[in-house]
Amino acid sequence: MSTEFVTPSSPVGLHRVLEPAGQSLPQAAARLDTRAQLWPDEVRIAVETLNLDAASYRQLAESHTDGDGRLNAMALRAEVLDIIATRGKMQNPVTGSGGMLIGTVEAVGPESSLGLAVGDRVATLVSLSLTPLVVTDGLVRWDGRSERIPADGYAILFGRSIAARLPNDLSPDLALMVMDVCGAPALVRRVVQSYAARGAAPSVLVLGGAGKSGSLALAAAVDAGAGRRIAVVPNEFEAQRLGPTTLADHIVQADARSPLGLSEAVTAAGGPADITVVCVDVPGCEQPAILSTAQGGTVIFFSMATNFAAAALGAEGLAADVTMLVGNGYVPGHADYALELLRGNPDVRSMFEARLTH
Repeated sequence: MSTEFVTPSSPVGLHRVLEPAGQSLPQAAARLDTRAQLWPDEVRIAVETLNLDAASYRQLAESHTDGDGRLNAMALRAEVLDIIATRGKMQNPVTGSGGMLIGTVEAVGPESSLGLAVGDRVATLVSLSLTPLVVTDGLVRWDGRSERIPADGYAILFGRSIAARLPNDLSPDLALMVMDVCGAPALVRRVVQSYAARGAAPSVLVLGGAGKSGSLALAAAVDAGAGRRIAVVPNEFEAQRLGPTTLADHIVQADARSPLGLSEAVTAAGGPADITVVCVDVPGCEQPAILSTAQGGTVIFFSMATNFAAAALGAEGLAADVTMLVGNGYVPGHADYALELLRGNPDVRSMFEARLTH
């Protein structure tokens, strides 16, 4: 099998980088090699569904929506197809982000260490922004109105990629929605537990508390023993989606992009918070989040819309003594933990099922 390959296999996918060859990892590369033939440690997945991350989908959809709110689904499909064909992966050139996919394992290299077998139905837990991807059906079944995209094609996992078998007790779409954001609750649990180890029950603020990552972050805060929990939502619809539930003690309607508006609303609800989790998919929330966090507190940016330079410089300009963490989407055991939260928390499950139905 390997006699055709001049470049040896790399567990992190360096051998698949075409531009700039040998100078970047797959996520930063301009173009990847998408050949179907496998290097010895790779796995090929027959694609069933692509799931764009929220920030990427919002940017793409808004760029193809006219002033009257009409979405041009054909143009949206064409742009996504062009990105995949040009880059050999699904990486939004504006946000830099991708998403994830579900599918069925169709081939496993003899040296693969991922523990997968042909026929396994899996969700990939690495970003589409670094996953070699080919789409063969023109995305003709996608109406453009959801980040979930029915698709035919294949994707390649490297030796050091991550994938999880789909659970038998949940629908594939429901499992995909949970696994898409499974890094958020696991990281929130870790941070809350670090406070608890010092004898504290930290207050937790979640921006975007009614969303997928936000609701799971709140559930993880409950599970890890947090104190006061404040959820920020943008409107009444999101407020009704979230409450009343066991997830949040206070539900605040506020614009997460308004520094003074957000901090005043959070203060009225008992803030500032010890831990702030940013789960919104719009830019401009960095300084409001920092202002809403207590001195000595922690801000977790779990959004691909975050401008990290703005966060760093904003904290400096506000004389804010806060620890800022980048939610990178991976914590050991994150998929299993997120699925446990869904199964064990009726409020979270009902929110996810309602979102799926909608």
